[in-house]
Amino acid sequence: MRPDISVFGRYTYLATEVFWGAIAFLLLRRAGALGRAAKTVIALYPIAYVWDWYTLEIGIFDIELRTGRDFLGVPIEEHIFMVVVPSLVIAFHETLHEVVD
Repeated sequence: MRPDISVFGRYTYLATEVFWGAIAFLLLRRAGALGRAAKTVIALYPIAYVWDWYTLEIGIFDIELRTGRDFLGVPIEEHIFMVVVPSLVIAFHETLHEVVD
């Protein structure tokens, strides 16, 4: 049996993104990599947007427990997801490979 994480109702997806986004931000800040991560996210964002828009458009997946607000045809939570995921990956990479002086 899976735990019920729907306590935030339609804000559940958004709450999890804020949680993981905060972790990514703190790790990137600690590693001094906020600028480098931002450049990478900006480069990847258009690809992620088109991919996400297309998969939603053809019905590959449906997002439950979301706010219901869309921007440019994609739920706002997905826009945040497209920033948080690469940021978190870069944050872990930078933290694991931190240069110690």
